[in-house]
Amino acid sequence: MDRSIKRSLLIAAATAVGLAGCSQVVPPHMKPLPAEAKALLAQKDMREDAPIMLRIFKEESELEIWKAKDDGRFHHFKTYPICNYSGALGPKYKIGDKQSPEGFYKVSSKLMNPNSSYHLSFNLGFPNAFDKAHKRTGKYLMVHGDCRSAGCYAMTDALIEEIYAMAREAFTGGQEAFDVQALPFRMTVENMRRHSRNKHYAFWRNNLYQGYKDFEDTRLPPKVDVCERRYLVNVNFVNGKAPRDPSAACPKYERLPVEAIPKAPIFQEAKSNAPKQSIIRRQASTTAPASTAASQATIGHGATFGFAPKKPSVAGFAFRANSRLSR
Repeated sequence: MDRSIKRSLLIAAATAVGLAGCSQVVPPHMKPLPAEAKALLAQKDMREDAPIMLRIFKEESELEIWKAKDDGRFHHFKTYPICNYSGALGPKYKIGDKQSPEGFYKVSSKLMNPNSSYHLSFNLGFPNAFDKAHKRTGKYLMVHGDCRSAGCYAMTDALIEEIYAMAREAFTGGQEAFDVQALPFRMTVENMRRHSRNKHYAFWRNNLYQGYKDFEDTRLPPKVDVCERRYLVNVNFVNGKAPRDPSAACPKYERLPVEAIPKAPIFQEAKSNAPKQSIIRRQASTTAPASTAASQATIGHGATFGFAPKKPSVAGFAFRANSRLSR
């Protein structure tokens, strides 16, 4: 064979192999975090594999991701616009009402669906114990992509990829399940007053408000139990046993002391005659949060504080596809 022809064939073959390699597509559930998200994590001094918590607000059409830092508290990472949700303000009652759920949910890796018909999704776990106690029905209540909703919270495909990746990294880091607060609106005093005539107001005030407020005050995911068909937030049962039947009478309990958010330290300018050591001591005393029963109660409640040893890289991480998560 002529040397020039042989050389041309080798170049063509090498080019074909290169193009074939470039055409390999990373599946959506394994895509790395976008560069912008990584930069924001670095800017906020957050670890990629640190635990997360989500808050969903219907009226504002927003989904927030909060991330734990080394102080054991959760700090705001990013707010994402919700592309679409169905129904109105208020909880979901039954299959077919096309309402998006409201309540406190926990999402484990088993509820992550990389093979969703809506690009990517994770199941909220509806109905939870509270929903079942009220005989509420429904299934496949998800946060997913594709911007279409029939009882779910729908994001754009690009945003669900980032949110999914944030959850994946948290699971890889050792978090067993992350908390999701699905709320009708930001439950400020003003908003609660504005919605006081709504038919769902009693449900919001008696069941959801305390969980919203405690997180606002502590930046700690609240400990949530269900008994007497209602949510109990941040309580300690006197006999040490949490209720097993969400419809039965509540065992005797007491509210856990809730610590306030630590104030940002006030760094005063050092006077020329002020001893440097006294300034350092004063600053340190303003930044050390006290450990209370409330903070201790949240340890192990869907979060790994202090962070687990580094787990295998995400390249070797695979979710177990749950056959029931058909959406």
